Amino acid sequence: MRFFKIIAVIVILLVGAYAASMYFFVDENKDFKIEKEIDYPLDKVFPQFNNLQHFTRWNNFFTSSPSIDIDYYTPYEGQGSAISYVDSKNDTDGEMFIRYENPAKSLRYQLFEDRNENPTVVDVQFKAVSPDKTKITWSVHTPKLSVLRRVENFWTEDRFAENITKSMVNLKNVLGNKVEKDNQMASIKYDSLMVENEESKLLLGINVSTSNKKEALYKNIVMNYSKIYNYVTMDLGKKDDEFGFPVLITDADNYKDKEVSYFLGIPLSKKIGVPDNNFSFRTINPSQNYVMYYKGNYEGRIRAVQQLIQKAKKDEMRFGDVRQTFIERPIEGQEVNIKLSLSVFK
Repeated sequence: MRFFKIIAVIVILLVGAYAASMYFFVDENKDFKIEKEIDYPLDKVFPQFNNLQHFTRWNNFFTSSPSIDIDYYTPYEGQGSAISYVDSKNDTDGEMFIRYENPAKSLRYQLFEDRNENPTVVDVQFKAVSPDKTKITWSVHTPKLSVLRRVENFWTEDRFAENITKSMVNLKNVLGNKVEKDNQMASIKYDSLMVENEESKLLLGINVSTSNKKEALYKNIVMNYSKIYNYVTMDLGKKDDEFGFPVLITDADNYKDKEVSYFLGIPLSKKIGVPDNNFSFRTINPSQNYVMYYKGNYEGRIRAVQQLIQKAKKDEMRFGDVRQTFIERPIEGQEVNIKLSLSVFK
C-alpha cells in the first residue's frame, strides 16, 4: 500500500512539474510566418485561395486523407464562404471560413478543429514579384491551449510548414495544367503548319485496336475516353484542373488501314498506383514536332495529317507517331477541336 502511495506522490510531483514548466516556459499560443514563392502570376494564384472548392483540391490538409468528406457553403468564393469537413478514418472534423478578403492582396481564414471554440487564424498576403512570380506569406495565430496541452506548440510550426510545402507542390501541378490549357487555347491558329518543341509528358490510358470504318473509329475513341476520364476522376479522385488534355498516339499513316491501333491517355503529373490492369502509363519523350490545329468532323483530320507528312518528306526529315491532342473533349456527334503533332528528326 505504501508503495502505491509513493508512486502516486511521484506521479503528482511529475505532473505538477510538467504543468509548471508548461505554464512558465511555453507560450499558450504560437505566432509565426511562412513565406513561399511560386512561378505563376498573381491573377492565376489568388483564385486558388479565395475559392474554397479550388483550395481543397490542392491543400495538403485536405488532399492527404482519402477518407475526408467536405461540404461547401455559399458563397463559394471570397469573404463569407465556408466549408465543414469530417474525416471518419482519422476521427477529426472542423470548419473553415474566409472572414476577410482584399482582392488580389490578402485573405483571412479561420479554422475550427475538433469542436475547439478557439480558431486558428491564418492571414495570407499575396505580392506579385514579377509578371510570372508571386510571393505568398502566411501569418499564423494558433488558439490558446490549456497548460497540459501546450507541449503541442513545440511542433505546431513544423506541422504547418510541412503542410504548406506539400501544398505548394500540389498547387504548382494544378496551375501548370491550368496555365498550359489556357496558353494552348490562346495560341491556336487553325490550319497553319508550325514547328514546336514539346516537353516530356506522362500519360495514363489504354491501348486499343479497332475498326477504321467511317465513324466507327471516332465512336470508339469517345467510348474509351469516357472510360479513362471516369477512372481518373472517380477511381483516382483527380479533378479536371489536375490533368491535361487527352492525347491519342498512333502511327502516322495508319489512317489508310482497315484496323487502327492507338494509345489514348490523360496527362498526369506523376506516376501513381493503378490497380486496374486495363490502364497503363506511357511516357512521351521530348521531341520536335510539326504541328497543325484542326477543327471539324473527325474524318477531316486526315488532310491535316497528310500535310504534316508531306512537309516532313519535303524537309528530308524522318518522322514518328502522330499525336492528337483533344483541346475539347471528344463527344459523339460533334466536331472535334484537336492539335495534330508529328514528331520529326534527322
